[in-house]
Amino acid sequence: MSQSKPINSRFVALKICLTVIVDGRSLSQTLPEGLAQFSDRRERNFTQNLVLGTLRWQERLEAIRTHLLKKPMKAKDEDVNQLILLGLYQILYMDTPEHAAVSETVSVTKSLKKPWAKALVNGVLRNFLREKQAICDEVDLKPAYKYSHPQWLVKTLRKAYPDHWQTILDANNQQAPLTLRVNTHYQSRQHFMETLEEAGIEALEHPRAPQGVLLQQSTDITQLPSYDEGGFSVQDAAAQQAANLLQPKPNEHILDACAAPGGKTTHLLELSENQARVFALEKEAERLDRLGENLHRLNLEAEYAAGDASVPDDWWNGELFDKILLDAPCSATGIIRRHPDIKWHRTEEDIEQLVTTQNAILKALWPLLKPGGRLLYATCSILPQENTLQMQHFIDQESSAKVVPIEADWGISFSDTPGRQILPGEHGMDGFFYCLLEKEQ
Repeated sequence: MSQSKPINSRFVALKICLTVIVDGRSLSQTLPEGLAQFSDRRERNFTQNLVLGTLRWQERLEAIRTHLLKKPMKAKDEDVNQLILLGLYQILYMDTPEHAAVSETVSVTKSLKKPWAKALVNGVLRNFLREKQAICDEVDLKPAYKYSHPQWLVKTLRKAYPDHWQTILDANNQQAPLTLRVNTHYQSRQHFMETLEEAGIEALEHPRAPQGVLLQQSTDITQLPSYDEGGFSVQDAAAQQAANLLQPKPNEHILDACAAPGGKTTHLLELSENQARVFALEKEAERLDRLGENLHRLNLEAEYAAGDASVPDDWWNGELFDKILLDAPCSATGIIRRHPDIKWHRTEEDIEQLVTTQNAILKALWPLLKPGGRLLYATCSILPQENTLQMQHFIDQESSAKVVPIEADWGISFSDTPGRQILPGEHGMDGFFYCLLEKEQ
């Protein structure tokens, strides 16, 4: 019986990178599809690390390749270009022996049906080995290359955070930790920690999130104690602050706008002992299935529907809300460490459109809030245009909106602007912005 041909992990990594860079698909869609081909966990992990790393360091790797190739690659040869970048990444950042990184990467050219590529890839990678230090030193003189971020984003962050921009860029290139949120409607954090310890799983209580647990190493969360019973969810500690800030109470009528996949929806319910009347709204109807699955697994109940938050006439029944959580569509520049393709998919032009959308949703939802009610504006962005400047603009427009100061042991606030900003990497958290508003009676 003939054996099936082994899957080449580097070729799979190349195809995933091309789908993201050339076709513009998101990594969160493409990566699981590519990794599903592997039955061997080590091969799967190697491929995942190779893809994430090459996309994370794309700008720096491109600059290095430019030094080595005097002529730019033609658009039709982007497969060869990306293959060179995959090889450079292995040499610079992975434990793969240099000779293996070169030879195994060169061998992928057989699958490209471009015979000339073998000598080119081999020559470029071997030249890099000879001149590695000198080339890296020259490339790293430019911050956009050193930290591997688009120039427009580096410029924006330098202006916004003159004391923090390098820390932010560095944090964006780190691997994000796996953080869980204990379902306190089911169990206490202390009890969950004890069950993890009994199962031999190393974990720490998160110092800034009352329900947060940091796992010390990546694992299959479906195999953890109480997963099937709804004992916990996966959620970054920065995102966990939303429900804690809104402080949901039993019987309160709460709108979670832009809700899928439901992490904040379920947290609101957990903190209210599943007694708040939460209405979860999501513009993309296909994402509601995931929200429903999360509610079911956690044994929680909420009403949910598809709808555009900026057009309440299409979904609102006329009953005012006690509280509104607006986790607004944004640039996602605070979660680049989890989604490195954001660097290359997001453009400076996108920000202006996002700011317009955010303001439209704010203006549409504010009339739905009871006098004395509270609206929490949240983004996973670190750009002032979407955050402090957005909120200042709204407050200037809406006289009944008053800022509720956020007293917290996380994030930074600026004396002359509303809200509180968590920067990427702070206590292991994602970058997140929050601003709490109260409607004057």
